[in-house]
Amino acid sequence: MDPKLTGLSRRGLLAVGAGAAAGATLVACGEGDDSTASSDSSPSKASDGGSAGLVPLAEVPVGGAVSATGKDGEPVIVAQPRSGRVVAFSAVCTHRGCTVAPGEDALECPCHGSTYDLATGENTGGPAPRPLAVLQVRVVDGVVEEA
Repeated sequence: MDPKLTGLSRRGLLAVGAGAAAGATLVACGEGDDSTASSDSSPSKASDGGSAGLVPLAEVPVGGAVSATGKDGEPVIVAQPRSGRVVAFSAVCTHRGCTVAPGEDALECPCHGSTYDLATGENTGGPAPRPLAVLQVRVVDGVVEEA
């Protein structure tokens, strides 16, 4: 790129790039959502026709969880703590906004080590100050969807 065309020196261009990268990092490590909406965690067959499917129930292991994308495009966790009981949470860590993932026996934040209970979203360790936000879900025709 010709510096005469942009009006920026190489040093100025590097400074702008560094500022943009720092801004992106701050957004990624934001405080996260502190909403704690309640959830009807038992499956039902009712549908309002406007819900987006998160994941087929058959793909959610009993006693485990899977990552999915919510209807708003945000990362979510769908868990089945016991057969037929489905729960979902925002996958945004309440510490610094990193994306939480299913682990062996808990939901885990890879950034600073926070852990959350697979069945409740409650914080079980690490620096996270609050539980994960609960999402209302239901099962319709074998698919877990947001209510």
